[in-house]
Amino acid sequence: MSLRLHAPVVLPCDSSCSVLRDAVVDVVDGRITYVGGAAEAPAFDGEVRRLSGILLPGLVNTHAHSPMTVLRGLGSDLPLLRWLQEHMWPNEARMTAADVGAGMLLGAVEMLRHGVTTSAEMYFHGPELVSSVRAAGSRVVFGSAILDVLGMSWRSMTDEISAWIDADGLLSADGRIELAYGPHSAYTLSPSQLTSIAQEARARGALLMVHVAESPFEDEAQRAEYGSVPALLKASDVLGGRVLSAHSVHLSDDDIALYASFGVGVAHCPGSNAKLASGIARVPEMLAAGVSVGLGTDGPASNDDLDLFEEARLAGMFARVSKMDATVLGAAQALLMATRGGAAALGRDDIGALEAGRWGDVVHIDADDPAFATGLDAPDSQLLANLVWASGARRVTDVWVGGEHVVTGGEATRVDRQEAQAGVTAVARRLRTT
Repeated sequence: MSLRLHAPVVLPCDSSCSVLRDAVVDVVDGRITYVGGAAEAPAFDGEVRRLSGILLPGLVNTHAHSPMTVLRGLGSDLPLLRWLQEHMWPNEARMTAADVGAGMLLGAVEMLRHGVTTSAEMYFHGPELVSSVRAAGSRVVFGSAILDVLGMSWRSMTDEISAWIDADGLLSADGRIELAYGPHSAYTLSPSQLTSIAQEARARGALLMVHVAESPFEDEAQRAEYGSVPALLKASDVLGGRVLSAHSVHLSDDDIALYASFGVGVAHCPGSNAKLASGIARVPEMLAAGVSVGLGTDGPASNDDLDLFEEARLAGMFARVSKMDATVLGAAQALLMATRGGAAALGRDDIGALEAGRWGDVVHIDADDPAFATGLDAPDSQLLANLVWASGARRVTDVWVGGEHVVTGGEATRVDRQEAQAGVTAVARRLRTT
């Protein structure tokens, strides 16, 4: 399969957030082979599509629990721990594997319609979750959730994901499925359990994703003993491999320096953190220290959507308010966090940018919208500002994953959205009555 996408503006999301004018993106056998000006492009004998707006890479959601579409709206006015203990965990205990599949299918469709082509999911019932992602045509990093709570065996959960990786490998040949470890947190697992899980992950080169310092109250006992959760992770030999620290709201200067020294990635979830009143993460300080920071939606029951463009806006606004500095995080930096930065936080160099060799995950933004009334020929900084601050996801009309057209006209091509919604409706009704 060979596809050339030609548009007035291409945003490759390189490190300098370049803006290319009258440019093309060539995808051959799923991979990008050329990105650059149309006038300099090599001869091409595949399909050519001329588009009217902006092309950019598929967004990377670095932290989500997307099957929670079936729980959306529950406990929506509670703080984190009460929300978890009174609503989420009791309902999740009654969810079947099929329920998780139904929730993930709608979540994947919702994300694709918002331009999100990859999500890092910490959840349960991996085979059903992965099957739904494949059905929708997106990508997933599946971190099998691991907890030591009543009715759950952390050891069995760890052994299960280890056996899966050993049988099928870490990353599928088409790059659509990556398997990972998802120890929930330092307050649902002991230091020795975290050590054991980290050893399993490092032995396989797998990503380990863990909730860290999301709220100021969740880890009081751990902070009292170790000083901070990052310090606990270091003392427990969790750091050193591929580690993604989700939320990471309440970090000290020492914690940030520790993350930078160990190459820990951070999934920043401003929408969820604000809704649960968990706090504002120190993103400017993390970026200044060289920490790879991506954006995450968290779950659709705590956000309550799966819109990464919205997270980019919130990340920029919260950073500016927290520092009382309108220059501290600009539109270009926010866009890079949603794309290239997210890929780096996950330890992936095959997604998150339009560059030769990476997968052909491409999003088309239709510019027929008041947000772009100043014109696509506006200066680069103004164009980026209009995309991030004004347009967002509402004009996503087409999405390609590995060169495959998975969204057209704003709707998924592989999945009937209304049927996916009906599936979630049925699950939610059953959970309410059982």
